[in-house]
Amino acid sequence: MASEAPKHDLEKVIRSLSKTIATASLMIVLLVAVIFLSTFIFDVPQQQLLSISSATLAPEIEDKLSIVDAIDQSSDQQLKYGYALLTQTDELLGPNVTDPAMRYTGNALQCTSCHLNDGAKDYGISLVAVDLRFPQYRGREDKMGTLADRINGCFTRSMNGSALEVDQPEMQAIITYIKWLDEYFEVGADEVKKGLKPIELPNRAVDLQNGAQVYTAQCAVCHQPDGQGLVNADGLTYTYPPLWGPKSYNNGAGMNRVITAAQFIKYNMPFGISHENPVLTDEEAYDVAGYMNQQKRPLRANLEKDFPDRLKKPVSTPYGPYADAFSIQQHQLGPFQPIITYYEQTHSIKKKN
Repeated sequence: MASEAPKHDLEKVIRSLSKTIATASLMIVLLVAVIFLSTFIFDVPQQQLLSISSATLAPEIEDKLSIVDAIDQSSDQQLKYGYALLTQTDELLGPNVTDPAMRYTGNALQCTSCHLNDGAKDYGISLVAVDLRFPQYRGREDKMGTLADRINGCFTRSMNGSALEVDQPEMQAIITYIKWLDEYFEVGADEVKKGLKPIELPNRAVDLQNGAQVYTAQCAVCHQPDGQGLVNADGLTYTYPPLWGPKSYNNGAGMNRVITAAQFIKYNMPFGISHENPVLTDEEAYDVAGYMNQQKRPLRANLEKDFPDRLKKPVSTPYGPYADAFSIQQHQLGPFQPIITYYEQTHSIKKKN
């Protein structure tokens, strides 16, 4: 019996050891299985999850109709009319309109010739949230003005035409569209890249010869070598507007200031570029703006009445009188730094344009 006890104990040890080995083997198999399955259960679905997340966000982007589609699907007739007036100004209010009473503009431009992308382009003289900035003081008139006043400034200068009545359907439709842009983009006045983006002004006068070369290389393909724009097959409307001549803006327009025009050109031209990826250098934009604005264009009467407070006059305003002794040529073509320095040192006024 004594000899059987050790044998029995040995069998117990062997059985226990076998059980432990079997358990360990099973654990190893399970561990390998977990690692293997995790590749599919956690890795692949994670990729799928990223796809699902993108797909979930995409409808929000895709469901945001373009401005033209949103307008087209709107039941607001005043809004639709306002959009049409901005994008077809020459056809609806231009000099070729059948009804003489509706001929409010005097050239071939549309509102969207300057207010790009239906008035919604960053630093493309955006109209988004512009209504929130009125009433607004305007140095040109030296008084507080309404949004309607500002629109009429465009009609009488940039459009070389006549003012609309504040309560007439056309004015109200344009204002309706401008206000609608706020709702469409859901932004406040402080969130908009408004107006124009500054450039580094060259410390010299405009080089008209270089400006002509830049125009030929970068602008003429759209606006044509003679600057008269690309007319459509109807002979009346334009794909690209005239930059000078009888069908362009008059000499009282803001775009007739070299600095203003240079800022617009630098970050918006050639057509289709963005302010994030400009094509022209500051010097090229400066020179071509000066070249463009030295060409003949319609003359606005009574410009001497602009800026009753001469100290408020932008330094590149191309017509006098001025509150300084610099020549009209320097105000038109620069260099502008001496003028800017004069106002800062003499009148403690920091001029931007």
